[in-house]
Amino acid sequence: MNHTSHPPSALHELGVAALAAQLRDRQLSAVELAQHFLARMREHQDLGAFLAVDEEATLAQARAQDAALAAGTAGPLAGVPIAHKDVFVTRDFPTTAASRMLAGYRSPFDATIVERLAAAGCVSLGKLSCDEFAMGGDNESAAIAPVGHDAPRPVRNPWDAARVPGGSSGGSAAVVAAGLAPGATASDTGGSIRQPASLCGITGIKPTYGRASRYGMIAYASSLDQAGVMARSAEDCALLLSQLCGPDLERDSTSLDRPAEDFGRNLGEGIEGLRIGVPREFLGDGLAPDVRAAVEAALQEYERLGAKRVEISLPRTDLAVPVYYILSPAEASSNLSRFDGVRYGHRAAQYSDLVDMYRKSRSEAFGEEVKRRIMIGTYVLSEGYYDAYYLQAQKLRRMIADDLQQAFTQCDVIAGPVSPTVAWPIGAKTDPLATYLADIYTLPASLAGLPAMSVPAGFGDAGMPVGLQLIGNHFQEARLLNLAHRLQQATDFHLRRPAA
Repeated sequence: MNHTSHPPSALHELGVAALAAQLRDRQLSAVELAQHFLARMREHQDLGAFLAVDEEATLAQARAQDAALAAGTAGPLAGVPIAHKDVFVTRDFPTTAASRMLAGYRSPFDATIVERLAAAGCVSLGKLSCDEFAMGGDNESAAIAPVGHDAPRPVRNPWDAARVPGGSSGGSAAVVAAGLAPGATASDTGGSIRQPASLCGITGIKPTYGRASRYGMIAYASSLDQAGVMARSAEDCALLLSQLCGPDLERDSTSLDRPAEDFGRNLGEGIEGLRIGVPREFLGDGLAPDVRAAVEAALQEYERLGAKRVEISLPRTDLAVPVYYILSPAEASSNLSRFDGVRYGHRAAQYSDLVDMYRKSRSEAFGEEVKRRIMIGTYVLSEGYYDAYYLQAQKLRRMIADDLQQAFTQCDVIAGPVSPTVAWPIGAKTDPLATYLADIYTLPASLAGLPAMSVPAGFGDAGMPVGLQLIGNHFQEARLLNLAHRLQQATDFHLRRPAA
């Protein structure tokens, strides 16, 4: 692929692939590129997307990559700037999971995915806001003040600052959409990569569960959490994901013993005859007309490219929300029990005994949504309710996974909406249940551990972005990325930028 040199003012318009090529060709230095993005971050602090920035640390990493490029020892992504969601621990930046519980925490090690992207040559711009402990669907629950602000505040959607960017990886989606970073890491428990990618008009993918190491990722729900990436295009996501995935058996018990691979190897292949399954349950009454129109237009584009549309059924789709919101709080209740004020994290200033210290430390440091989920999880795991709730939810989870496997006997890929609506106004959803229901289309793939992604598919009401969800069977990331790439070759939705 040929890339032409761009003036510095347009560098933020380029994606991962184009920037990596310019850096390799020495048309651009890693330090120049880092300085450009650091300047943009300072200019756009109103988005509230960064929770931690250390310009000296970033420039030191950039200088090291310039030296590697000069010596001919550079990795494939040498000098490419990225930013990390604040649930991945980092040595060079504080890690808080956007919670007062971990305010000021510095990890002595890097998460595996941070380590692997650094080994590939990526330069870190800082840490990104998210819902507290990744629990949320709108990025309104961050309890740490973003850079340039004195108090916590929601991340703003670059397409409309009065609207949410989606969650929990809203900071990751916002910086990519606004051109503050060409790519970002993110995590997906029930849709937290796909939903914000859709609401911010960018590309985001979560791989098969176990493909990316969870070592160094602050756990929310261990059987669901999976690291992934966001970028402008499928090509860029393929480059990042190829470096990020791979076995980490000694450090992560959920890691799969499956070698790393080039997820971009199929980009550009034809899709003639590919069967795209569209669940009838995904196009029901709960879907907004503007989202439906964009999704239908994208599906028609695939048919023009030679794919075949197949109607399928996922009959237990409506059960995905209650199943997820029993299982994930149960795991959260267990995972967050470690934050007790003893070993690390917030400790109350005054307390009468050990139990009082636990109670006050956790009450003071956890936000409302985190407390809500811990309480739900503790309840469903308690004696007398475990069988009625948790055990039944696990059985239904298996049935939902079986429904997806049955669907894959009729189709090669599943497609549909990501979110029932475009991004909603900040503060509009005061009922937590309303936010939970926005996950209806993303939850089945998460419960089954399948790879899934969001690809820009058009625009809905008020000119807000709409994403198309693509779900593959296990280990079909390369197929999904090629399918997304083919749509991006035929449309320009992924190239459009917020006017502001």
